Amino acid sequence: MTSVVTLFAQAVSLAATNYSVDVPMRAPPTRPAFADEFDGAIDSSRWRFDTTRNREGWANHEQQYYAADRRENARIDKGALVIEARREALRSEADWGGQGYSSAKLVSRQALGYGFYEVRAKLPCGRGTWPAIWLLPQTGNWPDMGEIDLMEMVGWQPYVVHATLHTAAFNHKLGTQRGAETRVASACTAYHRYQLDWQPHSITLGVDGHGYMRVRDDQPGGHAAWPFTVPYQLILNLAVGGDWGGVKGIDDAALPQRLSVDYVRYWRAP
Repeated sequence: MTSVVTLFAQAVSLAATNYSVDVPMRAPPTRPAFADEFDGAIDSSRWRFDTTRNREGWANHEQQYYAADRRENARIDKGALVIEARREALRSEADWGGQGYSSAKLVSRQALGYGFYEVRAKLPCGRGTWPAIWLLPQTGNWPDMGEIDLMEMVGWQPYVVHATLHTAAFNHKLGTQRGAETRVASACTAYHRYQLDWQPHSITLGVDGHGYMRVRDDQPGGHAAWPFTVPYQLILNLAVGGDWGGVKGIDDAALPQRLSVDYVRYWRAP
């Protein structure tokens, strides 16, 4: 039987602190090429709901059902997108896979590429929550396709945000993933600007104008080391439980919990 200590060690290994930097970041002063200020209703021309793995279950042993266009789980409230995780089993849904929690996952319809990204968000801190702002390409197999985790936080470790890259040669299954973490003391009570500067041969991630992770295209391996050469889609979601988020259990009494997003802005690289 796997011990709690072993599970905790495995969960901690999903994070990475090996590419820390301390550099300034600044959004361009020009008009964004893509933006959503979340006024009115969720814009279906900009976003789609991802429900593809509800029946079979989501990756990392996560325990949520992702609802499609259900106000209880995703809505615009006071000028912000709210993604809400709830303790409920949506048995009446045709694709329900036995999950005991509901939430939502939004994916940008437009694939974005090199440039500067800024997502102003307020995070949940309930134990068992796992909010994420991240990017994946439209096609390919993980981890060959690459993954950019602009921001992740797990509720059992509140106020610590993580930035991570995954590729075929550098990923958490191999223990070689590249990333860093930083403390944001008011992550759950105030909005902060989570930022990504994606250039052809470097990726910098930060918060509130402070870059705390940078990875350069300086390792051998070609595509296995640096697949970040095609446009990716931006993903906003709030998972529940899982190999990392749920390593210390889920506090049902803390639910519902919300990931609130004030805006998403993207400036294309010149």
